[in-house]
Amino acid sequence: MELNGVKETPVLIVGAGPCGLALACDLARRGVPALVVEQAPSLFPGSRGKGIQPRTREVFDDLGVGGTVREHGGPAPVGMTWKDGERQGAYDLFRRAAPTEAEPYGEPWMMPQWRTQEILLARLREMGGDVRFSVALTGLSQDADGVTARLTTGEVRASYLVAADGGRSTVRRALGITMEGETVDPSPTLVADVRIAGTALDRDDWHIFLGEAGMLTLCPLPGTPDFQLVAQFKEGAPDTTPEGVRAVVAARTHLGEDDVTEVRWSSDFRPRAALAGRFRDGRVLLAGDAAHIHSPAGGQGLNTSVQDAYNLGWKLGQVLLHGAPAALLETYEQERRPVAAEMLGLSTRIHRGEQERGTAAQQLGLGYREGPLASGRAGLLQAGDRAPDGPAGEAGRLFDVFRGPHFTLLAAGTDARLPAHDGALLRTFRTEAGGAYGKGLFLVRPDGYIGWAGEDTTGLAEYARPLGLDLDFA
Repeated sequence: MELNGVKETPVLIVGAGPCGLALACDLARRGVPALVVEQAPSLFPGSRGKGIQPRTREVFDDLGVGGTVREHGGPAPVGMTWKDGERQGAYDLFRRAAPTEAEPYGEPWMMPQWRTQEILLARLREMGGDVRFSVALTGLSQDADGVTARLTTGEVRASYLVAADGGRSTVRRALGITMEGETVDPSPTLVADVRIAGTALDRDDWHIFLGEAGMLTLCPLPGTPDFQLVAQFKEGAPDTTPEGVRAVVAARTHLGEDDVTEVRWSSDFRPRAALAGRFRDGRVLLAGDAAHIHSPAGGQGLNTSVQDAYNLGWKLGQVLLHGAPAALLETYEQERRPVAAEMLGLSTRIHRGEQERGTAAQQLGLGYREGPLASGRAGLLQAGDRAPDGPAGEAGRLFDVFRGPHFTLLAAGTDARLPAHDGALLRTFRTEAGGAYGKGLFLVRPDGYIGWAGEDTTGLAEYARPLGLDLDFA
């Protein structure tokens, strides 16, 4: 749509990384058109964020890409240490658990970031959306009614702008929002995607080489013939050329330079932990790396970014389409900034060897109990908790019932009267077996968290109205 020569869109998303693409997918399934622009000519080409935590797998399942993620990824390999060309012993880098009724994914899933982005972009295109590449934001201004963004292709007017443009966010800098944090490790780190000749190195283990020059690891990337190389340096900038990558592999492992047959991507970075001073400025919202920068240890960066998108998508949808007040968007920062701060602390401790990659890294225990949208408790759960999975009779699983952009009012082990509903915004479901819920009523938000809980519907209508959800008990 254009008005006086200026293109208009409900939501402008700057950045087509995992966060921006996940948000675009979530908005598309709600019927909210979003313009996604990316200054690069194509999707990010590297493996960087390769670990997908169990909670993010649940999100991807809800967005309709769970099966594709399962097909193209694989479980994290076991770590194998080496010394002088000899294997020293294996150990597991992650907590693994068998799937349960409440938690269907028990371990992290490995898949290179470029593949994750390809899958999300394909899903977005299935729903009629797309990304405009080679389009950069050069400036912005906003007023009470919207944001005017100056792009290299012209001006765009949006009701809301979401900055998903990474740790060096142009949008964040234009707003003057500062990052608060620290250097996690002053040592430079080389990351590269490489291919190894023949059987020179097996793909069953995550290979770890320790030495005086620094640690080097080679992790096989499921669904590809590649390994992700990570090499720490005590000083000096790593040589990211193919020759430099081959040289460091030969110097620190039993492999020769010729064993590295291809260097597909390489990067030099210094691990940092930083948090934006605020996640919202008027009609502009920060998400993903634009709002928080993580050490790669523990696999929290990409996952926290996708969770940002999942939290923000339904709130934008309710405000733009269903009459929820704009104040609902204030809850995005109120809920997500404390979580991002917690995950930053976790990834920093894991990087420094102060904490293992345990249950906390899976993000299944994160919630919003102290947040502004949590009200009540019932059975075994409290508002703000993640809504567990479980059997749902002929409907399959509870996650099958929840899947989609709607709210779900779950009646577990109770015959309490339920409101009438139109099926688009609210689905009601009764189950006799309370399972992980116990007995009670639970209003499950579109992002899979319990917003309201109670033994009967007292107070439910009043709670739901500011969310753009009018419940009819007639």
